[in-house]
Amino acid sequence: LGAPVLVAVVGGLPPGSRDIDDAREQILDGLAALRPTMKETGVRIALEPLHPVYAADRSLLNTLDQALDWCDRLDPSREGHFGVAIDAYHVWWDPALMPAITRAAERILALHVCDWLVETRDPLQDRGMMGDGVIDLKRLRTAVEATGYDGPVEVEIFSKLDWWARPADETLRICRERLFECC
Repeated sequence: LGAPVLVAVVGGLPPGSRDIDDAREQILDGLAALRPTMKETGVRIALEPLHPVYAADRSLLNTLDQALDWCDRLDPSREGHFGVAIDAYHVWWDPALMPAITRAAERILALHVCDWLVETRDPLQDRGMMGDGVIDLKRLRTAVEATGYDGPVEVEIFSKLDWWARPADETLRICRERLFECC
């Protein structure tokens, strides 16, 4: 199974701040401070870029290229302590996504799938089931696996208004069907 992987959502601006550059430096300093513990325990951290709609309060890490730049800075010798989590919901829109996936190669530690609904009611808790939205999930998964990634494909359907309101066995059945059909 390899070393344990923790997925990191890095945080947004500190309360009352508008200094995005300083906030990013604070995040990088905090991540860098974890390196000795990571080396000691063997734990790896997958930096997960989030859609820019979350920059103010959840994550100032917003593109896969940016995440890879942070990995280069935090792990310049490429020991494998820092990698990336690719979440379709957060990165699908990026015009530089496909070259960034190629660049990511051995740094990909996780792949998350769901779909982006055109008429989402809540950007946090209204993710679509695979195949119900606009993301070309087959293309994304194919690109990720072409880098050599052979880890799990995790379904992340945060859906308070739809899928969480349905019977769990129905949601799980459809997740399984769509994972094989759409991804």
